[in-house]
Amino acid sequence: MKRIAALFLLYLLISTGVVYSQLPNQNTILLAQKDEHGNGYSALWGYAGPNGREYAILGCNTGTAFYDITDTANIHEVDFVTGVTSNWREMKVFSSYAYVVSEGTNSKLQVIALQYLPDSVSLVATYSYTGYTKTHSISQSGPYLYLNGGDNTAGGTDPGGLTVLDITNPQSPVKRGQWSSRYVHDCRILNDTIYAANIISGHVSVINAINKDNLVTVNSWLNNPNPFPHNCAIPNDRKFIYTTDETSSPNGKLKVWNKSNLANVTLATTWQPTNITTAIVHNVEIYNNLAVIAHYTAGIRILNITNPITPIEIAWYDTFPSSNAAQFSGCWGVFMFPSSGKIIGSDMSGGLFVIKIGTPVVGLTGNETTPDKYSLEQNYPNPFNPSTSIDYSLPKGSHVSIKVHDALGKQVAVLVDEFKRSGSYKVTYDASRLSSGIYYYTMITDGSRETKKMTLIK
Repeated sequence: MKRIAALFLLYLLISTGVVYSQLPNQNTILLAQKDEHGNGYSALWGYAGPNGREYAILGCNTGTAFYDITDTANIHEVDFVTGVTSNWREMKVFSSYAYVVSEGTNSKLQVIALQYLPDSVSLVATYSYTGYTKTHSISQSGPYLYLNGGDNTAGGTDPGGLTVLDITNPQSPVKRGQWSSRYVHDCRILNDTIYAANIISGHVSVINAINKDNLVTVNSWLNNPNPFPHNCAIPNDRKFIYTTDETSSPNGKLKVWNKSNLANVTLATTWQPTNITTAIVHNVEIYNNLAVIAHYTAGIRILNITNPITPIEIAWYDTFPSSNAAQFSGCWGVFMFPSSGKIIGSDMSGGLFVIKIGTPVVGLTGNETTPDKYSLEQNYPNPFNPSTSIDYSLPKGSHVSIKVHDALGKQVAVLVDEFKRSGSYKVTYDASRLSSGIYYYTMITDGSRETKKMTLIK
């Protein structure tokens, strides 16, 4: 009788949402947890240096922490850069610089040099422009940053749109175009197309950003049902887009949209973690055929998305094991390092988690086709005005830099400066601020150096 009563009580607790099913961690290994800066952690990002060392960059309540995670037996904090106190702190990396924003009053944009790692980092600039004091999130694609939310835009329909910053000179951002038709919570950029998550209106907006000074709306769709799009990511085939709805009632799910026709984007499926129907999805990042998800109280979730419309959960690590409730607690952000496969996650109360997949599935983390040699293609069009595209290929994972110099040898742009997995890539160069003339672009990798000439005619 007592057992029956206990089971009935458990049923009541579960049915009323007091306790939740909690499966053991699946196919993951914890390498380290670092909780050295108290409660109030937020986003994180990763940086792979030219020498192959790997670093986690963690948003904390009073600043940004930098951890060397290269040696799994000695994962440790290297340095800490103080910032305005804020429960929101986000960052991205380009070249050897980290760019950090927050919603703290007058926080602006911090530019942090990473060249001195593994010994230290250095705050080299705090950037702003008239009317800009804070940002909700930050995105990056090539030599451009995208400030989202906060007060980065003024006027228009909504002051919390997005602003493009040109970081061709990584230490000295230059303000370019703005878009303020709707509030932008976060965005993803693919081939000069912006997919903006308009969390307040419930839309995802598609924006043409070929001209960085003139952002043009292409289309948008309502992220129904229960629309509250927080961020998005795009699988390899580019026909689909994943969106995350950050809402608690009902709890937000991962959605898979067919965007092959931007005039008629359709919902293909939704996804929730294995055996969990209550937790709220937060952020999704895609690495070839893997989707890595920060799923608040459900922790870090890892999906096989070889078929984008049928995501299969292959591993997870719960950073917040006390509950799977529909609350804004637990895992905030995730990042996967392309070389080692280490995954880092930030937990709002637990700090930094460094994990790896226990039994990797062959073929999930590499491109389907691997180039047989390093190659740098001729830019197209050439001559050009003012934009041109450059294709390049890597037969294996490598640190790659592509820099542009004028006829006198002066560096005028950094287009790529980071670790890339094997594969074929395209980068677009906007030279609207340069004079007509002959320019040279050089690609340097671990295994090659190649230079080509291009002509800008205005």
